Amino acid sequence: MGKSEEPLLLSIESSCDDTGIAVTGLESLKLYYNRRASQATAHSKYGGVVPELASRLHLEAFPALLEECRPFFPRLAGIAVTNRPGLVITLQEGVMVAKGLALSLHLPVIGVNHLIAHIYSLFIEKPEITPMLVLLVSGGHTKLLWFEGVEEVYEIGSTLDDSLGEAFDKTAKLLGLGYPGGPEIEKLARERGKDLNLPVPLKNSPELNFSFSGLKNAVRLAVERGASPTDVAYSFQKSAFDHLLQKSRNAIELLRPRYFAIVGGVSANLELRRRFLELATRYEFTLLYPKLEFCSDNGAMVGRAGVELFKRERFTPLHDLKVEARVQFPQLDWSKFGILPPKRREKV
Repeated sequence: MGKSEEPLLLSIESSCDDTGIAVTGLESLKLYYNRRASQATAHSKYGGVVPELASRLHLEAFPALLEECRPFFPRLAGIAVTNRPGLVITLQEGVMVAKGLALSLHLPVIGVNHLIAHIYSLFIEKPEITPMLVLLVSGGHTKLLWFEGVEEVYEIGSTLDDSLGEAFDKTAKLLGLGYPGGPEIEKLARERGKDLNLPVPLKNSPELNFSFSGLKNAVRLAVERGASPTDVAYSFQKSAFDHLLQKSRNAIELLRPRYFAIVGGVSANLELRRRFLELATRYEFTLLYPKLEFCSDNGAMVGRAGVELFKRERFTPLHDLKVEARVQFPQLDWSKFGILPPKRREKV
């Protein structure tokens, strides 16, 4: 390795239906390589992700992507791989690739939390910003998080049932639209149909959790009554975003963050960004969101989080590198801010 050549980190993502590989500079944060193989077309005929099919498609995609990365191998200092949360059968594919490379190239491995990687999609080729309030809205998760660093992420609220991404997919399926449902609903909602006044979930609850099951049922009933797809798409998106705005606004009023971020696949929705920009103007915080290319699952975000863990030498012994379908974040200690948790505030 020449003196001017910085060490690199290879990163691997396979938590669901996107195969991602990236190479990131450990010193400059430069993204040297980033490729994502999407499986959306293969799963669209089934209306959702088929885990066994996703696993096989990851297995088929990895060799070609890794071959493209081969020129970077002499400069690699480590490997970062998503090992939680996600589909166990697809996570295993990425972890097995990481283990094989680690053994053959004699490199350390870092297991990365996929949800924390989504936060680091904000900081690809940039320094991180802390502290920050984060709304994570993806295919499998909807959470409000307080972010202070790669190992200091605290939960404020979470969905009690479906994620918003799942609700988008199920609404699209009811309307006979394609998969994934988010872009299809967003496209139809732009036509601004008639507002069906669908319910806003948990509107009167002081808690900062989310729920989409009632809204999903209201959509089903509207479809059965014969409402037009345009009206349903517009009304569903409006109510879902009202829900996100209300819970986020409640958290903002309590914590008064300087920075607020939206991350995850749904953060690509331009109407959602527009509405949160209005909130940012009102409450005088800086709104952050990833570039559109980094909203979906990708290797670059895993690499960016992996850089921070590499700096802390959080290497995982290969025999301890296990996959997990779910993860839990510690709850935010509200006493640090001199306030009571929202639920207790109502009772006092």
